[in-house]
Amino acid sequence: MTSLILIETTSLLIRPLALGVRLTANLTAGHLLIQLISTATIALSSTIPAVSLLTLLVLFLLTILEVAVAIIQAYVFVLLLSLYLQENI
Repeated sequence: MTSLILIETTSLLIRPLALGVRLTANLTAGHLLIQLISTATIALSSTIPAVSLLTLLVLFLLTILEVAVAIIQAYVFVLLLSLYLQENI
């Protein structure tokens, strides 16, 4: 009985932590992709300007996508965290 309480308590404490790690990993991946494309845009600007403009367009669209993903991730984080807290209260 005591071990079941310990396991359940640990599970309840780890859920929000795992949710935060997943949120951080998703946002970090998007930022790294933006960094890579912006570096490619800068590197290509002096050698191949036409391709640089294309990568700049991709960078702009990716930034819009990243903002949308951040909004959705924040919504999911708040929703799941509130559900987790409702289970405990």
